[in-house]
Amino acid sequence: MGQQEKVATSLAGAVSEEISASLAPVDAELERRYPGDPGTRQPVHTVYVPGDAFTADTLRTWGDQALALLDAHAPDAASLAAVLGLGDDLAEPVYSRVRAKLEREPVEDLRVDFEDGYGPRPDAEEDATAARAARLIAEAYRDGTAAPYMGIRMKCMEAAVRDRGIRTLDVFLTGLMEAGGLPDGLVLTLPKVTYAEQVSAFVRLLEAFEKVHGLDAGRLGFEIQIETSQAILATDGTATVARMIQAAEGRATGLHYGTFDYSACLGVSAAHQASDHPAADHAKAVMQVAAAGTGVRVCDGSTNVLPVGPTEKVHDAWRLHYGLTRRALSRAYYQGWDMHPGHIPTRYAAVFAFYREGFAQAAARLTRYAHRAGGDVMDEPATAKALSGYLLRGLDCGALDIAEVARLTGLTRADLESFAAPRRGDLTASAQ
Repeated sequence: MGQQEKVATSLAGAVSEEISASLAPVDAELERRYPGDPGTRQPVHTVYVPGDAFTADTLRTWGDQALALLDAHAPDAASLAAVLGLGDDLAEPVYSRVRAKLEREPVEDLRVDFEDGYGPRPDAEEDATAARAARLIAEAYRDGTAAPYMGIRMKCMEAAVRDRGIRTLDVFLTGLMEAGGLPDGLVLTLPKVTYAEQVSAFVRLLEAFEKVHGLDAGRLGFEIQIETSQAILATDGTATVARMIQAAEGRATGLHYGTFDYSACLGVSAAHQASDHPAADHAKAVMQVAAAGTGVRVCDGSTNVLPVGPTEKVHDAWRLHYGLTRRALSRAYYQGWDMHPGHIPTRYAAVFAFYREGFAQAAARLTRYAHRAGGDVMDEPATAKALSGYLLRGLDCGALDIAEVARLTGLTRADLESFAAPRRGDLTASAQ
């Protein structure tokens, strides 16, 4: 043992105590406003189905139609790889996993739509459709055929449709309660939000329902759809979407970008309305920064180019959708909308390729970090958090298997979750 180094200080302990006391309100504010990612599974997509078109067979029908399109237009790994430009090392693993996914879990998140996809109906008809949606979703969760996440998109909180939207939500949620209670995978979507006050009003609505049924406060969360320019930038120059997150009082789970409504709001012509338009990139960048650290996740929009018709047109649509999905993933938008059964083969192909092609490098970097080994990249705790999050998302969607992750990293899922979990103030500690 060497000689103990003498340590000297100049400041009295009271200085540190005084500073801590002065920052206590800030500490509490950080804890409240920036709780971090919830650590739950995020679906790779959301599928919208009009309320009147939703049936007990919808999920299986989407999977079967997607498989039929593969059989017709890309019947093997080589043919799909040729369409999408997949390398030889990815072709078979991606193709086999896509087919398995379509057979096992074709849809990860489904929203029964009572807004744009449903249109004006007589009140009695919408009441009946909402009640039927509740019954079918409750039955799906009971018999194990549900998607991991399911719910409805109601009409917005604007005056013209507010009462109808509130009633539809009430009918739907009451139907779920009467059928046995709210399922864990329940998701609600509030569309066309322009003012934070509309979010506050929706919070009051959910609070009222919880009180009537004796539910825990905060049991009901919801997604906010960003479909208007006013949702991004207010007239005073502030970022409205940030206000909306705070107005949700911890209930907001996601921000969903509405490609076509938002583009039209800015005057973008129909031919150029797309999720890679500069206006879309700006909106999503603002959403992403506003949501960072809050536990609210950002979801990309959709393409309206459908993979239908002769093989050449299907392949063109697949290439477009695959490219847009890969672009979104590289920008950390890990979820998007899919509008047609033909979109889900390329959704999963893009997602699986994204996680599999970066798997070995991510596993190696995380392993070196976990064991404090050397390498050509010096990673920090925040990077380890991102690497483990990458692997966990790959596991959740089926791109990766826990056995192969364990083989390359020597880590369990619990280990990955521990690296992914640290909050802002815990990152330095996790590196010790």
